[in-house]
Amino acid sequence: MNIATSKRLEGIGEYYFSQKLREIDELNKQGKQVINLGIGSPDLPPHPEVIKTLQEESAKSNTHAYQSYKGSPVLRKSVADWYSKWYGVTLNPDTEVLPLIGSKEGIMHICMTYLNEGDKALVPNPGYPTYRSAVKLAGGECVDYELKEENNWYPDFEALDAVVAKGGFKLMWVNYPQMPTGQLPERELFEKLIAFGKKHNLLICHDNPYSFILNEAPMSLLSVEGAKEVVIELNSLSKSQNMAGWRVGTLCGAKERIDEVLRFKSNMDSGMFLPLQLAAAKALGLDKDWYDSVNKVYAARRKKVFELLDLLDCVYDKTQAGMFVWAKIPAGYKNGFALSDEILYNANVFITPGGIFGSAGDPYIRVSLCSPEEKLAESIKRVNELFLQVKDK
Repeated sequence: MNIATSKRLEGIGEYYFSQKLREIDELNKQGKQVINLGIGSPDLPPHPEVIKTLQEESAKSNTHAYQSYKGSPVLRKSVADWYSKWYGVTLNPDTEVLPLIGSKEGIMHICMTYLNEGDKALVPNPGYPTYRSAVKLAGGECVDYELKEENNWYPDFEALDAVVAKGGFKLMWVNYPQMPTGQLPERELFEKLIAFGKKHNLLICHDNPYSFILNEAPMSLLSVEGAKEVVIELNSLSKSQNMAGWRVGTLCGAKERIDEVLRFKSNMDSGMFLPLQLAAAKALGLDKDWYDSVNKVYAARRKKVFELLDLLDCVYDKTQAGMFVWAKIPAGYKNGFALSDEILYNANVFITPGGIFGSAGDPYIRVSLCSPEEKLAESIKRVNELFLQVKDK
């Protein structure tokens, strides 16, 4: 039987990591024991009190019903308090916060809420691939804006003025600390983004899941004066709270934007399990000691990743934030895919090729910090042995 897929899937392939993890699984079945340094999925657990809250609340008989589409008032208040404490942003928990079953899902909610067939959205290159796929699935048209290392991975606003002036643009996706490059934002950048959005009547969609990882000064785009006029911001507990599999995110912005997205979201899910929401609220109430403890682990791992990248003769910026290290490959390799494949098939170590994040990422690779130091040390050993074998030949 031949059932045709919808036209909206044309040009949309399976997510790269979905494919690659299957390939790695096959290699492991062959006894390869691949060390995966690709995906940013925290291997550390949440705080014990967060797990305890989930256990205790799940044991109660009255916590298993459908929940509000807008999320628990307890969680919404915790998000607002978190934004106030860490970002200096005032949010009304009743009208300006919308809990999500994952911030990745929120990217799709936003695109489906605002994009009509043919509407254009600015997407960073390099950038998170889901921005592109969500725009396309919603019927929109992706227009890449290239981020360059020599411009600190910031947008070229002068060039973008000319592009957007052609018309048809509705959204601009931005992400700082930037993934995959790890570039931190400056307040001046955020001010320029707000001004750009107002000038062109663009909704600036800021994806902000990495602001606490190896970063002493977390920032929100909503902290800039006038931001709520043109900005909605996604955030997540996946990275900073070690809760990736729990699927807890949030959307913050003006009441009008929250209400608009809720019109779509309320037709897509029936709310989040209440004990999850209450545990998430507990996680958002953790103090600085929690973030310091997480970052101490990542800082030690990053030193080992630097050793690995030095061995590979890559060039990288030691000031980048987030749970990855972005690095330029040495001359002699066609692109990051070539280096990634050489290391995977000959040393049984998987490193993400930068090209999956867009054409501007072709000369780069990205290494995750979500593996213990022991595995990183083993990766260094394997790659060193590979290079010694090549040298001997």
